[in-house]
Amino acid sequence: MKPLDLALAELLAFATTLAPAESLSTFDADGRVLAQDLLSALDVPAHDNSSMDGYAVRCADWQGADTLLPVSQRIPAGSSGHALAGASVARIFTGAPMPPGADAVVMQEDCEVVEGGIRIAAQPRCGQWIRRRGEDVAAGSVVLQRGTRLSPASLGLAASIGFDRLQVAPRVRVALFSTGDELVMPGDVAPADMKPGAIYNSNRFFLKALLQRLGCTVTDLGIVPDRLEATIDALKGASQQHDLILTSGGVSVGEEDHIKPAVQALGTLNLWQIAIKPGKPFAYGKIGAAHFIGLPGNPVSSFVTFLLLVRPFILQLQGANSLAPESIALRADFDWPKADKRREFLRVRLNVAGRLELFANQSSGVLTSAVWGDGLVDNPAGQTIAHGDTVRFIPFSSLLS
Repeated sequence: MKPLDLALAELLAFATTLAPAESLSTFDADGRVLAQDLLSALDVPAHDNSSMDGYAVRCADWQGADTLLPVSQRIPAGSSGHALAGASVARIFTGAPMPPGADAVVMQEDCEVVEGGIRIAAQPRCGQWIRRRGEDVAAGSVVLQRGTRLSPASLGLAASIGFDRLQVAPRVRVALFSTGDELVMPGDVAPADMKPGAIYNSNRFFLKALLQRLGCTVTDLGIVPDRLEATIDALKGASQQHDLILTSGGVSVGEEDHIKPAVQALGTLNLWQIAIKPGKPFAYGKIGAAHFIGLPGNPVSSFVTFLLLVRPFILQLQGANSLAPESIALRADFDWPKADKRREFLRVRLNVAGRLELFANQSSGVLTSAVWGDGLVDNPAGQTIAHGDTVRFIPFSSLLS
């Protein structure tokens, strides 16, 4: 069996970034991958400004709590004042530029307004409540790097330096289908009318959702019958207008598993046995210009294998510069006494003590575990776990976004 890290490295070697980039409104670029470095042409903020509603002062003018300082000017946001007159203050509002000569802002709550001006009870500190020019972004700096997956915050940052449009990687066009005569779509057959051996097609739903979360354009080709000719026809048609064909089921070695001969009839195929649990059977190939990936049919195997292998593959097709998920060292609140020869990904969740609880049934067919859990414990091959051991936790929050 092939170690996961080796399989991932080999898989990523096939993933050439798609081109060309497209221009997109910054409003519409959430989740897309940036295809350019964003260089700032200005400082943000563009000038020293007040971070509070209050009064701009010269600290040296404060001579004690009974000092009375007249208000010499008023500076709202969006305007600029003039040099601060000696022994006076400027009424100033949040975001307004500091007047020359002022070196602090006193919050209005700390001032007493009296006839003839204001009194400040406590001595101002130089620099208080002032946002300095360029403290967020310096002119000439790279604010967002090419390969960044854009978040709501990064869209705001791009807008703050004047970018109303962004160059982003194209969406990955994915054709998705399942294989298996046992599969039935929810809604087509009532639970009471299911034939023996029939199962509802759950993989199709979570795989489409996972692909869409990664910004892919998904064509759902449904369920392909367990026949070689039908599988060849589906693959041939999908390869002509898609960057990736993703299937679940049919990548084992049974007589009804037709993916292998169908892909080989049209292109090339690598059929791997990956040393992970859940998972193991995994296929990668090419049909024309389209990549092909075949996932195992068991739902948890398909779900976990997508997160570990397909997700980084798609991110690399988009030119993303961060492929690895977050991992955290946490304590186990469970025992796992039987080591496995494969690297295991156990479904767990955080408890109120900040430790990890194990879902009781770790079978590759129990999709409940992925709903109940907060993430996966990445347990090395041959490793047992005892209560209190430190384990590597990969939260679903870092895998599903």
